[in-house]
Amino acid sequence: MLELLVREPAQKTKNTPLLFIHGAWHGAWCWDEYFLPYFAERGYAVYAPSLRGHGQSDGKNRLRWSSAKDYLADVAETAAKLPQSPVIIGHSMGGYVVQKYLESVTLPGAILLASVPPQGVWGITLRIIRHFPEKFVKLNLKLSLYPLVETAALAQYQLFSKNMPQEQVNRYFQQLGDESYRTFLDMLLLNLPKPKRVNTPMLVLGGRDDNIFTVDEVQATARAYKTQPHFFPMAHDMMLEPGWEQVAEKMLAWLEERGIE
Repeated sequence: MLELLVREPAQKTKNTPLLFIHGAWHGAWCWDEYFLPYFAERGYAVYAPSLRGHGQSDGKNRLRWSSAKDYLADVAETAAKLPQSPVIIGHSMGGYVVQKYLESVTLPGAILLASVPPQGVWGITLRIIRHFPEKFVKLNLKLSLYPLVETAALAQYQLFSKNMPQEQVNRYFQQLGDESYRTFLDMLLLNLPKPKRVNTPMLVLGGRDDNIFTVDEVQATARAYKTQPHFFPMAHDMMLEPGWEQVAEKMLAWLEERGIE
């Protein structure tokens, strides 16, 4: 069973639903803090599943070996429940899942926030080896990605801005969980995105202060999908960062520019 957060607008003025896919260590909760209410208030029906092993979804005992194909099955299962084809939004690892999903499905639009680039996670892996060698060893010994965010300080370094209030950091940290080692291998080498197979219009967004994916990597993602990236002065968790409203406004404007209603 997959957890699925749903917010229906008080007054539905948009026909196209929005489907939000979270990233590593997160669950549907990360969208419900700000983005789901924001878009529901503007007339969209919004949906956010927790991928298997995340949030309140089943599968935690098998999370270590959950593959990208498993996560794609979760997205397909959720999309099948929607009244019509959605615009799909993915953050970080969720952006990777979105790219893979769109290789075989064409949607009205897609939005990537601080996404895994098509070339995979080699860049962040090398940066982790350089800055946190003991965590990288622990990660591989335990076959678990949790060591990268196992303290509030580490989580803040990876995900949040230095100016995020400590109370807020602690609250988000308490909701973080483990991540699939198998999907890490998929993103590293075994199952990389194939942008040439994607025909869905794409908006690519990134944070200039992101410690997970660099400006250059976000630019490479945009080039792969023949679009221009847009950057914001924030860290990795763009949907939770101070200034998240600017990101949401850019997304809304893009949807309106494309006539997606």
